[in-house]
Amino acid sequence: MNFATPTGFRDILPEEAALREDLANRCQALFSARGYVPVETPTLELMDVMERGGRIPDSPFRLFDSAGSLLAMRPDVTLQVARMCATRLANQPGPFRFRYQQRVFRQTEPETSNREMTQVGIECIGEAGEEVDAEVIGLLVNALRTCGLDDFKISLGTVAVLNDLLEAASDDAAWKRAVRHAYHETNFVELQELTEQGNGKPVYLNAIRQLPSLRGGREAIQKVRELTEPLGCADGIAALAQTYEALDAAGLADCVLVDFSVISSFDYYTGIIFEVYSPRLGTPLGGGGRYDEVLSAYGESRPAAGFGFYLDLVMKAVEGAQPAGGQRPLRIAVPKGSLNGDTVACLAAAGLDTTGLDDPGRQLIISNPGVDYIIVRAQDAPVFVALGAADCGICGKDSLVEANLDVVELVDLKYGACRFVVAEPEGAGPAVEERYRRTGSIRIATKYPRITRAYYDKKGVQVEIVQLHGNIELGPLIGLSERIVDITATGTTLRENHLAIVDDVMAATARFFANTCAFRTDPRITNLARTLERNMNEQ
Repeated sequence: MNFATPTGFRDILPEEAALREDLANRCQALFSARGYVPVETPTLELMDVMERGGRIPDSPFRLFDSAGSLLAMRPDVTLQVARMCATRLANQPGPFRFRYQQRVFRQTEPETSNREMTQVGIECIGEAGEEVDAEVIGLLVNALRTCGLDDFKISLGTVAVLNDLLEAASDDAAWKRAVRHAYHETNFVELQELTEQGNGKPVYLNAIRQLPSLRGGREAIQKVRELTEPLGCADGIAALAQTYEALDAAGLADCVLVDFSVISSFDYYTGIIFEVYSPRLGTPLGGGGRYDEVLSAYGESRPAAGFGFYLDLVMKAVEGAQPAGGQRPLRIAVPKGSLNGDTVACLAAAGLDTTGLDDPGRQLIISNPGVDYIIVRAQDAPVFVALGAADCGICGKDSLVEANLDVVELVDLKYGACRFVVAEPEGAGPAVEERYRRTGSIRIATKYPRITRAYYDKKGVQVEIVQLHGNIELGPLIGLSERIVDITATGTTLRENHLAIVDDVMAATARFFANTCAFRTDPRITNLARTLERNMNEQ
């Protein structure tokens, strides 16, 4: 009999449990000294109540109670506090300052990561203004330091600037949703494509395209002001500037990076938004912001701001901290196979030392001055980067889509072009359509189940996916499937096996991408992305 814990859950032994308890108590004492009082929220919430407040992280655990209500184990505490304030405290004058320490449950990729973590945080309900925003961020800084973490950076932006630019740029609601989605996914290749389509006023499109590349300190705020003031969209940056000055006056500006690429979290934020990163981990430690409109979804509207961080991740970052003494090499995941030659040439043109990379033999890591190249399969590159084993990497767009991991897509490198297609035996179209009419489903053989599923879901067609790892063309030839979804450059293999292309799924080229934390804590990645994009545009 297997006595292991479920995947993503673990026991915590006494030594670690005692340390967690001590750190949590210190944080709660810090919050209490600033007037924050404790609250507790239920482990289970009605799913539709949670969704009413805005975009929420995926909850891996949903269940029905005896009354038939769909419940979810809480993936976050902020929405619960908003619901509690708007209902249970509707007639109380406020303001309210709450602190909490609770377990949250989230879907993670890959699923071997923690799916149960301790979230520590505060919520300030009923007060607006830059002083409150600075108070919240200052408490986050002090809490992290209380836990023993010194090597961290808080990326600070505001959704107000983007929202104002979008409203002025276009009346196309679908286009604006697509731009916001690109920001949420930190997919700046998609953002560039959307703003180059001319679906709006060019001057605003240019500003939207430039916004995520602006980062730094006071100078970044000034650049955004210069970009937005002539367009009448500078109100949001004025509020952010006042928050930054308040943080600087408190001696906390060195912990903050003004970063407009950070608009990639829940869509309930209305003002400042921030995330905290450690260069020792590949995932954010926590975050927060201002969410003034959320309480109105549950009843009485009040201004609100707060943060939450994961105690488990902070402890891991503290454990992984290294003594100061020089910057480690930049770690780049380099694909084997068809993309390898162009990738080596691309990196060499960017000024990196690629000695030994063109013929690594059996070596899996090539170390040159300032850079370590990790040699991986293209399909594995997103995993190495998302989990922090590499800081950045190169692979095809198809590998990024199929992996579906949290990375920052930075540059379309344009080489390695291919396309995903749907193919079936020549002349088999009527028989395939008849099978779908009779059975309501089509069998599809593919190496790429996620891409295939997304394509057919968009078309509203029910399919049975047969996942293979090679010789996909055999599927319809021996009756294993009616069609295939596969990658092709010339279509030669399909023609030689008497398969006809019946539709295009997506095009794919090589992409330069980065770990979300490394992107926001290591300027070498941004510099490399700019160089790669400049070289690509000059070709």
